[in-house]
Amino acid sequence: MRPAKPTLTEQELEIMKVIWQRETATVRQVYETLLERRRIAYTTVMTMMNILEQKGYLKKHQEDRAYVYQPSQPQQQVIRSMVREFVNRVFNGSAEPLLVHLVEDQHLTEKDLEEIRRTIKSAASRRPR
Repeated sequence: MRPAKPTLTEQELEIMKVIWQRETATVRQVYETLLERRRIAYTTVMTMMNILEQKGYLKKHQEDRAYVYQPSQPQQQVIRSMVREFVNRVFNGSAEPLLVHLVEDQHLTEKDLEEIRRTIKSAASRRPR
């Protein structure tokens, strides 16, 4: 089994979301997208993307004079790993307290709760008996 990758920081996840949406992106493209939301330095984006490459979340190849980055893992796989790490760290590996918190959260709509019910029912029906 491969060792787990270090979890993403908030800023790293923000960059990854841009790249997952675009599928491929240069530092300039990510920088310009983030700049629409908030102030950020180009060099910060470049540094963060290099860190993401070192952590194994991005891979790059050169096109003309710029590097083009792409995700090395699908978004769902990374999110699943982050959720698993969170559950292990906060709830000692048990997902039940997390679900209880989510269900008791006053911000969930009836639609959200119904989706949770459907997901649980679907998962239960797929489990071997």
